[in-house]
Amino acid sequence: MPTTLNRRKFAKTLAASVFGGAILGAGIRAWLNREPLARVTILKATSYTENLAALIRRGLQNYPAAIARARGGRVVLKPNLVEYREARRVNTHPALVAAAVEAFRSLGAREVLVAEGPGHQRDTEMLLEQSGLDEALKAGRSAFVDLNLDSMHPVPLRENYTQLGRLFFPDTILGADLIVSMPKLKTHHWVGATLSLKNMFGAVPGAKYGWPKNVLHWCGDQSIAKSIVDINLALRPGFAIIDGIEGMEGDGPLRGETVRSDVVIMGEDLTAVDATAARVMGLNPEQMSYLQVMQRHGGTVSESRIEQLGELVNAVRCDFKVLPPFAFLKLASANRGAPEEKIG
Repeated sequence: MPTTLNRRKFAKTLAASVFGGAILGAGIRAWLNREPLARVTILKATSYTENLAALIRRGLQNYPAAIARARGGRVVLKPNLVEYREARRVNTHPALVAAAVEAFRSLGAREVLVAEGPGHQRDTEMLLEQSGLDEALKAGRSAFVDLNLDSMHPVPLRENYTQLGRLFFPDTILGADLIVSMPKLKTHHWVGATLSLKNMFGAVPGAKYGWPKNVLHWCGDQSIAKSIVDINLALRPGFAIIDGIEGMEGDGPLRGETVRSDVVIMGEDLTAVDATAARVMGLNPEQMSYLQVMQRHGGTVSESRIEQLGELVNAVRCDFKVLPPFAFLKLASANRGAPEEKIG
């Protein structure tokens, strides 16, 4: 029998093993998938009271294609709004959301909407008021759309990892010229870390899928990872701004403890943004199943393929605590306050 391994067969074998937990080396994946170069910006921000609109505008200057999509168009900002817990940093901070509204308007967006479909709390109006987002949006004369109750249409799934065939999405999201995912920098008790890709769960309407949208949690082995990939391949969000000024570690996304990580992380390639954010948290994105699969679909994970702008990862890295089942995600060199080191 011939011993030469056909590349297509090799790729197919590797693809089948991803959700089963097989971990490939970064170099092999970069070769196999020909990861595109990506650009991720980390900006230092130590307070929600500083001029965050100017900071976001400064970061956006690194992404002329995103600015071009926003100019004259509809921008939909999708923050993370789950539940309100006074002592927990659960949600994207209202000040950062309001700053993003101002920044995109100043860059020529025709319309900037804030939209979310909370997965736990059915009373979105109460959640908006408790979280302070309602007040921030009124001050900025910004409209909010409850994606749980928005009109919706089905979208066929490109890869159908969930075996659902199609997913219904709100018309507000489907009609956007630029979707901006704005998550909180948090650990997660089911997938290790919840960042810009996982944040798009909130774009799935509760009126169709219930609270907390359990069909996306229960559709087979590794179902959350599969749902993350199917949602993002269907919607193709075009930008991410991660609120890492205050993050959450440990039993996230609701019961963890506050980490002052003092960063805002942004970019066009959500996979690359999440991979960088994971490294800032002291976690290894090469071990995250949904990032592995997004890598196969054009996302960039390998550090060597990410052009780092702004702060260096090692200069802002924190050692986020994770629950014991995710101890394997920890980077061996992670520590709080690591000295600055040039990343090659």
